Amino acid sequence: MTTGYADEPSPEPLHEWRERGFTIAEARQWIDDGFSITDAERWRKAGVYTAADARPWRTAGATPYTVDLWLRAGMTPRDAVQWRELGYSPQEAADRHLAGERPHPRGWLWRLLHRGEKPGGAFADEERSGSMRQLLRAGVTASRARAYVEAGWTSADAVEWAKRGIEAGQAQVFEALGLSPRESERVLASGQDAISLMTEFWRAGVPINEVADWRAAGFTAQEAARMRADGTDVEQAKVLRALTEGDGP
Repeated sequence: MTTGYADEPSPEPLHEWRERGFTIAEARQWIDDGFSITDAERWRKAGVYTAADARPWRTAGATPYTVDLWLRAGMTPRDAVQWRELGYSPQEAADRHLAGERPHPRGWLWRLLHRGEKPGGAFADEERSGSMRQLLRAGVTASRARAYVEAGWTSADAVEWAKRGIEAGQAQVFEALGLSPRESERVLASGQDAISLMTEFWRAGVPINEVADWRAAGFTAQEAARMRADGTDVEQAKVLRALTEGDGP
């Protein structure tokens, strides 16, 4: 067994490993490779059942929170290392591997636009990895889930937006305007996107904090501007918006 530094935590006693479902032989293997009981349990839950398998994945930069992406794509740790060294995120690498691509360098334009970024930076922390898993488990496609995570969505709120098929960038604008995913879906179904909605109301002189109430109540920017000029308060729009909340899916 490799001797650690004096300030490193001592491995848990073997009887604790036995109590958590490991055999003595399995426990010794995990301990020898520097894994704690909790680490070993996380790797096994992710589908990597032995220390011998977890070690190369760890060397490749995987964690129990990201390795499932590569495992589902049929990748090996060597594949993961090659894709990562070329600047691809875990999900991008998995998508391309599934499509039959082999690791290859980025084009010069991509490298110019992403100068200074760390490879796989969008998946550098467990919070974003957790968001990715949550989106995938909700049935969101891998490409759309990746777009949401790379756009900075890190909460359960992303699930409803993504399941409705709303593009991540559009969702950010709609949310900033105060529209719900369902209301935003209705806007898109009418043929209008988030940017045109925002600019239409802005040009009509309607305050940005009123856009969601007027639009969700069914008014265009011109109608909202005219009603405001006639003295109609946004409170009326809020009432109508509340009445429509129970309509539709």
